[in-house]
Amino acid sequence: MAELDGALATIAMGDFTYITQQANSEISARQARPEDASKVMELLVQTAAWLRSTGSTQWSGLLEGVDSHNTVDAVARGDVFVFEGDGHLAGMVMLLRQPSQWDKELWGETGHEGSVYLHRLAVSRLYRGRQLGRDMLNWAKNGIRFEGQDRIRLDCIADNPVLNDFYARMGYRHRGISESGFCKYELLLDSIDG
Repeated sequence: MAELDGALATIAMGDFTYITQQANSEISARQARPEDASKVMELLVQTAAWLRSTGSTQWSGLLEGVDSHNTVDAVARGDVFVFEGDGHLAGMVMLLRQPSQWDKELWGETGHEGSVYLHRLAVSRLYRGRQLGRDMLNWAKNGIRFEGQDRIRLDCIADNPVLNDFYARMGYRHRGISESGFCKYELLLDSIDG
């Protein structure tokens, strides 16, 4: 986070601006670099294995080597952000400035202007119980802005009441359930100027 004479300053990075890089007092966020891709994929596979251990099939394709969100390509495009604490990967999130084919199937072919699509929010099991998922969502809402984007959209499997409740408590508005059984959520963003 940049600080000038006690006042916060934004940091412009191409088509996005960091309002702050701090997710919380211990964890900072940054855009993933190509050399982060293997650790990011390792975190996603570990998260998929944990989800399976809880009885969920969410992200199960990752366990068979199928990445429906093409994470390595997303890292190369600059769409992945990592969260680090004490030099360790604590979490990651994908923030797409353009809708993926998946997003178009869920939300329809039109009406994507102004939307950032949040996918693959994952927290390392080493950071479990520290409210990092909440802090990462808050950072996506308050810590970064994308030029021309005024809302965040996300989806999650409809049969996970804990996750659906979490997104609702975080201020995301339920926008329906897709034919494929995924809840759609949207959060309108405040402007940087307030």
